[in-house]
Amino acid sequence: MIAHEKSRSALAIGGILVANLLVFLQLGFYVSVPQGGLLFYGAMRFDLMLTSSAYVYQPQSSNFPRRRLFQALQLPDVARATALYHAHGRWLNSDAGLARDVFVIGFNPGDVIFDLPEIDGQIDALRRPDTILVDSASRAEFGALYPGRRVEVEQRSVTIGGTYRLGTGFVGLGVAVTSDLNFVRLFPNQTLDEVNLGLLTLKPGADPDDVAARLRAILPADTEVFTRTELTNHEVRHWVTRTSTGLIFGFGVLVAMAVALVILNQTLSTQITHQLPQYATLKAMGYTDRHLGGIVLTLGLVLSTISYVPAVVLAVVLYGIIRRATLLPIEMTATRMVVVLAIAWGVSAVSALSALRLLRRADPVDLF
Repeated sequence: MIAHEKSRSALAIGGILVANLLVFLQLGFYVSVPQGGLLFYGAMRFDLMLTSSAYVYQPQSSNFPRRRLFQALQLPDVARATALYHAHGRWLNSDAGLARDVFVIGFNPGDVIFDLPEIDGQIDALRRPDTILVDSASRAEFGALYPGRRVEVEQRSVTIGGTYRLGTGFVGLGVAVTSDLNFVRLFPNQTLDEVNLGLLTLKPGADPDDVAARLRAILPADTEVFTRTELTNHEVRHWVTRTSTGLIFGFGVLVAMAVALVILNQTLSTQITHQLPQYATLKAMGYTDRHLGGIVLTLGLVLSTISYVPAVVLAVVLYGIIRRATLLPIEMTATRMVVVLAIAWGVSAVSALSALRLLRRADPVDLF
């Protein structure tokens, strides 16, 4: 049937291809949104995270007293407690006359915070007064990010000591890291006694869930304790269910599936309508509706599979374009390919079952 009406089949395959591509894009956005929210946590070294009880997500983490870190160190299983500070500031690009928000992270250069060799190799630069390291993935509006360049952040002149590459996630258009002392110079309204995040490293063999439970028993209500798993679940919940971003892309997946269902159902219905005499002949030869339904189902699966292959190729190309334009960590994965193929086949099965009602019109009596 596909080869018999090539133009009609090509049009159907093109429509299903677009629907499959929509599913790929919506799923890509839906998954990459929480991944973008977890970008920094994935690059940090910690077993447990202390936050304010008012914590929402990283850019809105609030703060809590630094002495909570010393209280956590009272437990014998806690090996190290590290303070991390962050705030949004204004970066002035005097060359272009532009001011942009930059997310600044501060920490003690003597502490091991990031699992990034590019930062670890430039720690000495952070010990210099008014020196920052800038993520090279920051937007072009920040200007050239070369070492030695003097820029203005929060109306204070600072020097770019070097660059690293991690990505900006959803914290801002640009990201910079600096020492805790430089941080309070940039943001004099913040003190080192109030921290945004506390990173706890446990001794080998310690159970994070057990230590977290004991910390919750001794720490006041102003502090929350997260294991890595709990923090990941919290962030995913926030981005998927509490923000419009996750809801839009989640609904977009359903819309893309509905589009694929409509296109494939219309295609199969048209094919059956045009081939009713042939189906009636098969009935006259003894084929049952069940046998004919198998033919329709096979046709739907073939059309979906043929359109799936170019959809994968186009999705990989578009993922690359989106990744460069938005800095979202959107990647093609084997799991996603299998999921979209399963969705395509599932839509084919539903469409075939819906189109089977037309086979009842294939009456052998109409042939005579």
